Amino acid sequence: METAKWARVFEIEGHRCFHMAGEFDRPTERSFLVEQAHFNYPLVREVSHACFSTTTRKPSITKKIHEIKEALKNRLYEFIKTFHIHLLVVENAFAIPVNLPLGLALTEAIAETGIPAIAHHHDFFWERKRFLLNAVPDYLAMAFPPNLPSIQHVVINSAADSSLSFRTGISATIIPNVMDFESPPRIDEYSSDIRQSLGLEDDELLILQPTRVVRRKGIEHSIELVRRLKQARIKAKLIISHASGDEGYEYEKRLREYSSLMRVDTLFISDIIKPYRGKTHDGRKIYTPEDVYAHADLVTYPSTVEGFGNAFLEAVYFRKLIVVNNYSVYATDIKPKGFKVIELDDYVDSRAVRLTERILQNPAVAKEMVDHNYELGGKYYSYSFLRRKLNALLSDYFGA
Repeated sequence: METAKWARVFEIEGHRCFHMAGEFDRPTERSFLVEQAHFNYPLVREVSHACFSTTTRKPSITKKIHEIKEALKNRLYEFIKTFHIHLLVVENAFAIPVNLPLGLALTEAIAETGIPAIAHHHDFFWERKRFLLNAVPDYLAMAFPPNLPSIQHVVINSAADSSLSFRTGISATIIPNVMDFESPPRIDEYSSDIRQSLGLEDDELLILQPTRVVRRKGIEHSIELVRRLKQARIKAKLIISHASGDEGYEYEKRLREYSSLMRVDTLFISDIIKPYRGKTHDGRKIYTPEDVYAHADLVTYPSTVEGFGNAFLEAVYFRKLIVVNNYSVYATDIKPKGFKVIELDDYVDSRAVRLTERILQNPAVAKEMVDHNYELGGKYYSYSFLRRKLNALLSDYFGA
């Protein structure tokens, strides 16, 4: 999502953007598909399984890493030549080592060519427990992230800036996630039936958990909140919009069991939520995340750890009430801006439930909160802010 926003702002400024990746939802004429760039490519997945949760790697794995790296580097050179690339923007591929050969290939290509590059880091490997025990400290030191003269580094919060500097000596520019606050969202007829599609009754609230199903999202808290609202005679369904992703499906299984125990109607709807509208193979209507936001009554965001908080900004942009956990980046970078939300401190307490109940039943208070938040979002997290930051980075390479 942030890649698309950056590309949009670059193009507003008159630049042309091209994409190289292992999977696409971009226009084909500007896309360069490289299967090995996907973290789920079979050989890449095999390498990842062999390199983490252990401290040694087999020579055959080292050989395989370098073979994939060379193939990727050749394709990267081809991408640069085909589209006459002047600047690379590396989106998280230098931060999270789900594709070790890709990080190595990018590092070597940039070192060999000196091509200007912006390394956009959303979260680092040392922030994820599953990467800490590994057999590739040599590769992580080399490429995650690399310290090269032609790379400018961008992080999304102040804590990441401090940790990157402390661990590597690299200084970075802080550019938080953004939304297009200059263009308010619009609701059209297409999504008008979404509540019926999800089986909501007329007096039921649509409570949206707009995240992937991973443990650090703290979705148990959302389930508990819905249960306690139900005890206060507020009917609701909890809608989880995204899939489990790259961290397995055990947590989703746990949430389904917990929902059953708590007697909460929790819907996992990632099969009908996609970047673009359409139809599923069995003829069901596909909605976008924006469609669901537009019809939500409340957004829950009880994460314990976040690099920034894209779903928080989305809820602000769509003028929705937000229940948010006081995770560290929220506490240090977002909360001081003055947003009005329902806060949790790592668990759902009676105070938060009563506040949620009161605001849901008082539309005037709710409107004042969401309008206030939208104004702050436009001030601190807009495309205009991003445009200024990106132009400053480009001027360091190409002049004013």
